[in-house]
Amino acid sequence: MAPLPFNIQSFEHYLGEDKLMGGKCQACGAVVVPPRPICSDCGGSDLEWVPLTGKGKLMAYTNIAVVPPAMAAEGYGRNNPYCSGVIDLEEGCHVVARIVGIDAADPESLSVGMPLSATFLKSEVDGVSKVRLGFEPA
Repeated sequence: MAPLPFNIQSFEHYLGEDKLMGGKCQACGAVVVPPRPICSDCGGSDLEWVPLTGKGKLMAYTNIAVVPPAMAAEGYGRNNPYCSGVIDLEEGCHVVARIVGIDAADPESLSVGMPLSATFLKSEVDGVSKVRLGFEPA
């Protein structure tokens, strides 16, 4: 099987297989998530898919109570907020993802620097299955 192209559809394909994959530039070694067809560090286009550990630390976060329609369809809103954060992965790259396994209504339940591990959030809305990347306390 030929390698998948470096785009969001391929990234989501791997998430559906419970795999967190990044793109690694062969020229400079930079790793990015989600991957792009061109390295954002050096502009190189010789990239390869690499598996990531899914381990990292919370860099920043926000609790969201005014939600977009897709999140409202999953039951989130003013009375049931969710949390999104920036995670510094062990591989040296950053990713934005939902934080689960915490009380999103209580911002004090999170702290910058706390260790997190990747999880794969499976949902179905209007008969369409989706897998999203999430992180939970390690």
